[in-house]
Amino acid sequence: MSTPIALRADYDADALRRAAKATKDAAQGRRLLALAEIYDGGTRTDAARIGGVGLQTVRDWVLAFNTDGPDGLIAGKAPGNPSKLDDAQRPALARIIESGPIPAIHGVVRWRLRDLARWVFEEFRISLDETTVSREVRKLGFRKLTARPQHYAQSEPAMAAFKKPLPTQLAAIKATLPAHTPIELWWQDEARVGQKNTISRRWAKRGTRPRAPHDQRTKWAYIFGAICPAKGKGAGLVMPWCDTEAMTEHLKEISAAVDLGAHAVLMLDQAGWHGSAKLAVPANITLLPLPPRSPELNPVENVWQFMRDNWLSNRVLVSYDDIVGHCCDAWNKLTDQPWRIMSLGRREWAHGF
Repeated sequence: MSTPIALRADYDADALRRAAKATKDAAQGRRLLALAEIYDGGTRTDAARIGGVGLQTVRDWVLAFNTDGPDGLIAGKAPGNPSKLDDAQRPALARIIESGPIPAIHGVVRWRLRDLARWVFEEFRISLDETTVSREVRKLGFRKLTARPQHYAQSEPAMAAFKKPLPTQLAAIKATLPAHTPIELWWQDEARVGQKNTISRRWAKRGTRPRAPHDQRTKWAYIFGAICPAKGKGAGLVMPWCDTEAMTEHLKEISAAVDLGAHAVLMLDQAGWHGSAKLAVPANITLLPLPPRSPELNPVENVWQFMRDNWLSNRVLVSYDDIVGHCCDAWNKLTDQPWRIMSLGRREWAHGF
């Protein structure tokens, strides 16, 4: 009969029981109590009974404990089968996902898991099922996201050219102001909210298609919204139309929200009512137009998406007054959460210098 493997001498039964009491891992605690029985002079059979396992498993616990102490008794995650893709094939998969399919070649306008599995087989002669492909693309950092519409004439160089000289532009504006005048960065935009409302995503059981109310009537109102992400402030109005008069009223609202003695640099798109010669701009605001067709530079776009997804979608709005009420309620909820404005609105290119 073989001699049992001795436990390491730098622990005793009391130390293991204290460790079992302190751990939040139930399996580790059970193993510690089983080995504590051996320290107390009990047999390996007694330890197996306490641990609810066989003698061979107790022997494995002893070996692990002798090597790594109590940490050796924490159950690790099984490594599973090794990936069929190597370090050269994964970057190739990432590149083909980022570049997107070529319809004339691949026969689809967006990648599905089955399409990627077929591409992997054609490229590397490696057969993967859709579940494995999903796991691989997730490891590469990809998720299935809703695409944002992009204007066909959008200019990436123009967007980059706007970001780079921003500190210089702000310095030039500040030079025209009284000494030590603080600058606040604001962004402004409008969103139309109407009875023909949007339907947002929602949780539902796999294989089903959830339903949500959707009106076909056409009354609407406009939310004029502006945010100062650095301070978590917002200024908004709900108006029946978008024109110079409405924009003038919104500028008054923004002007009142700017800190006393501060000056606001308000970035906004180049809509006609934003640059009209009849627009009355308050003295504590300077307008800074964004490049054309560049909504990505305006964080208020993210505010609209958040408000629609959480407060305005999936509703039937019975009248114009009902639309106005819901718009006001949504905007007031936003301004009551300054941390939300900071989270949605801060941009490294605007606040990182």
